[in-house]
Amino acid sequence: MKVLIVGGVAGGAGAAARLRRNDEKAEIILFEKGSFISFANCGLPYYIGGAITDRAQLQLQTPEAFRARFNVDVRVMQEVAGVDPASKTVRVVNHASGQTYTESYDKLILSPGASPIRPSFPGLAENHVFTLRSIPDTYAIYDYIETAKPKTAAVIGAGFIGLEMAENLAGRGLRVSIVEATPHVMAPMDLDMAHMVHNRIRAAGMGLYVGKKCAGFTADTVQLEDGDAIPADMVILSIGVSPETRFLQGSGVALGPRGEILVDQQLRTSVEDVYALGDAAAVRNLVTGKTQVIPLAGPANKQARIVADVVCGRDACYRGSIGTSIMKFFEMTVACAGEKEESLRAAGTPYRKSYTVSASHAGYYPGGTQMIIKLLYTGGGKILGAQIVGGEGVDKRIDTLAAAIRFGLTVYDLEELELAYAPPFSSAKDPVNMAGFVAENVLRGVMLPFYPEDVDGIPEEAIRLDVRNPGELETWGAISGFINIPLNELRGRMDELDLSRPIYVTCQVGLRGHVACRMLAQNGATAYNLSGGCTLYAAYVKDLQGLADKGGVSCASCGEQVKG
Repeated sequence: MKVLIVGGVAGGAGAAARLRRNDEKAEIILFEKGSFISFANCGLPYYIGGAITDRAQLQLQTPEAFRARFNVDVRVMQEVAGVDPASKTVRVVNHASGQTYTESYDKLILSPGASPIRPSFPGLAENHVFTLRSIPDTYAIYDYIETAKPKTAAVIGAGFIGLEMAENLAGRGLRVSIVEATPHVMAPMDLDMAHMVHNRIRAAGMGLYVGKKCAGFTADTVQLEDGDAIPADMVILSIGVSPETRFLQGSGVALGPRGEILVDQQLRTSVEDVYALGDAAAVRNLVTGKTQVIPLAGPANKQARIVADVVCGRDACYRGSIGTSIMKFFEMTVACAGEKEESLRAAGTPYRKSYTVSASHAGYYPGGTQMIIKLLYTGGGKILGAQIVGGEGVDKRIDTLAAAIRFGLTVYDLEELELAYAPPFSSAKDPVNMAGFVAENVLRGVMLPFYPEDVDGIPEEAIRLDVRNPGELETWGAISGFINIPLNELRGRMDELDLSRPIYVTCQVGLRGHVACRMLAQNGATAYNLSGGCTLYAAYVKDLQGLADKGGVSCASCGEQVKG
């Protein structure tokens, strides 16, 4: 069997290695249009920032080592420029020699990846504008910083690469500004969870321009559509990627509206004996059931194993992805899995939500950090999505929740999960368990939640009650209009409240608020608890103030005009 593989990074190299393990006698040819294969794409920003100091560490395998270990004919600087399924051949351009030739195949695996989107902005040639997708891109950025010594930088696009680059550029001493066309950074998460990230960006001294679009460049600025000019001696353009599938035009391989390759669960394309995987292939979203591109390294590596098995006649399939992702931003960890509220709302999908604020490990053990978990679920309790912002321990909690989402678990299952506990690592009630407990209370009607965006809409006749201790109000601040009765005094001061009126309760993280609501409800009141407490509300207010300080912008959650 002769197998050709197009693309030599995560998907292509992984498929080649698995193929060889499956079949020692197959002829395998791997085409890569660049000079490098099997490199650590996700590690590139950290070489620029200096966390990774050895260039060789970015390469998981060299072409020579890969060839020696797996007996694969690795052809770098050779680009597949066309596919002819009728003759079962591909047309290859050798960029080193300038020659073009054809190569036949029995099976063809497509893993061409995606390329950075680079619109033709006015003045693009005037500034030093970079994209980051490959090792040569990395070297170009690193060498420019070393030689030109830029003082300012702008990052256009605030996804994973954009924010990681912003942090690493700041670590090199540059004054960084972040421009994002949508209302918040990090597309996989919701605005309410992005508030914390926005606040951390500003705390790092960076400029943040959300809901702003780039209009062009000058030699030392980025021009925005609203007329603002941002100082920038260099620019990182990180506004997304596009599938590298132009070479498939006329091949009969079915493509989606963005040029993505359409595949079935066995990663077969519409053309016999042609398969596809990775950032250029559209797969099933396990939560929504829809087909979409989910350009992540984890799914690409799993697809590589599966496509190699299918090619070798094994009964394997790729069921889909939930888009689990995580990012380090300074000391903050940001993680997501499954669907976000914005997407569910846009699709008209009914859902419920709740927030929990938990310590990463037992409170009495030193060094813990706080994490906020947002959980999205159906009225029956099936988990639809999860988002976490915090520090230590976020990674293992999002992995647990990702497994729960993938295998269709409910919030009731989260309550029962038996998770590892010792004081340095967790609490006896793990943050994942706590998320399940709170969600179950919401679904049973034991807790009636309200949210930071609801505070300004609390009915005039309602009582606003803060059950924190007075010292906490002095330290953390109070929400305007809320009266203070500490939780431990509430039973003895219940007669100070008109229990016939609705009562909206807050505390620092939501736990004492829930206890207060249970007291009030069992005394005949209708009580609502601020989900996430003042911790989440303070992040919300602080971010809106940061936006307002720019001169007045619309609140992305409600459209209300916010003035400084």
